[in-house]
Order: sequence, then C-alpha cells, then structure tokens
Amino acid sequence: MMEGRVEEIRHNYDAVQEQVADAILKYRNRGDSVKVIVVSKRKSVEVISAAMQAGIDTFGENYPEEAAEKMDQLGPEQPTWHMIGHIQSRKAGIVAARFGMVHSVDTFRIAEKLDHARLAGASPLPILLECNVSGEESKFGLPAQQRNRWPAILELARQVAALPSVVIVGLMTMPPWSEDPEFARPYFAKLRQLRDWIQEEDPRFILPHLSMGTSGDYIAAIKEGATMVRIGTAILGSRIQLNEEK
Repeated sequence: MMEGRVEEIRHNYDAVQEQVADAILKYRNRGDSVKVIVVSKRKSVEVISAAMQAGIDTFGENYPEEAAEKMDQLGPEQPTWHMIGHIQSRKAGIVAARFGMVHSVDTFRIAEKLDHARLAGASPLPILLECNVSGEESKFGLPAQQRNRWPAILELARQVAALPSVVIVGLMTMPPWSEDPEFARPYFAKLRQLRDWIQEEDPRFILPHLSMGTSGDYIAAIKEGATMVRIGTAILGSRIQLNEEK
C-alpha cells in the first residue's frame, strides 16, 4: 500500500512539475524558476512520508500546532516547512522556531512576534507580506485592492524591515475562487504590480518572491510572475485525510 501511494504521489508531482516547466518555457524567461510548495495541511504523517519518498522536499502547512506534531513524528529527517496559513499571535513562537519561511504576515504585531521568538543565533526568518488584492472581507491580508492603499503597505514594510530577526523576501496573495483559472490573472497581476511599485518607491527592498497560485490556477499565476505556487490536491489528492485508517 505504501509503495503504491509513493508512486501515485510521484506521478502527480512529476505531472505538476512538467506543467510548471512548460509554462515557464511558454510564458516566462528561460532562466526563471518556480518552486512548488506541496500543501500538506490535514494530511497524515504517513502521506507526508510517502511524499518525501517520492522526492518532495518542501511542504506548506496552515496550522502551527498540527504541523509541529507532524514534525515531531517524522523525527530527524525533516523537509523544509513553509507556514502558509493565518498566524495567531499566541502561536507565533511555534512558527518562528519550526518553519523555514512564512507566507502569511499581515500585521506588524505578527512580524514583531516572529522576530522576538526567533531562536538566538538563527538566521533571519524569511517572510512574505500577505496582501488582499481582491478586497474580499473573508480573506486575511493587508488591504491592497486599491492603489491608494499601497503607501500604507510600504510603510509597514519599512517598519518590519527594521526588525533584526525577520527579512521580507516577497508578497503572497489568494484570489477569489473561480472555476476559471484565467479569472484569477488580474489579481495575480496586481500583486506583481504592487511588488514592483514597492521596489521602485524604496530600492532598499529586494523582493524576489511572489507566492500565488494553487491547484486550480497555478498556470495563470506563473503567467503573471509567480515564483512559488502552493499545490495540495493536484499532488496529494483530496481523499487522503489526516486521520485516515492505516
């Protein structure tokens, strides 16, 4: 059963990687790269272990305590972990200590908590500012749907940049859901425009990463400049649950 699961995941992962490579060749510069973050929230340790055997080395989690439990069960052989979900202040310590990158910083308070909780002697924690480019009230993120909101994001970025134990390396967004992947393209484009504007307004910022695109729309995100796509269902499947029977 384990071997079959490994092969299934490897097949899915290879198919996604092939589509990513094709999209880069068709829509981007030849030297561009896009990192696939495999979303493993609500997936069991057995599934993650199978994914690691299939060659996957980077996972995205939404819930710090659930992720920490998986990390402990995996033992010394650890992949790279990205925090992609909303962060509660009281859980910032787990995130700062256990994750290699954070995609979902949307307040100075959270950035400050991560900075204070980062382990002494550790390198600064790479973070992305989560931006709400659609204006949907149901979504987290810094308000970015209108250009007159962008100066406030730049000011926040300057405040965060003064913290010694975190470093801003890009932006993240989640567009409105649609069955049509092309529907998301204007939102992805807006995030790229915001990133470019920040760098033009303050050349001290070097923001190479745009985290955008999921299983249903990652090709559209790549078209608009994504450097990281967050893909769960297309690789690990929707039927493999956290508490599945072994």
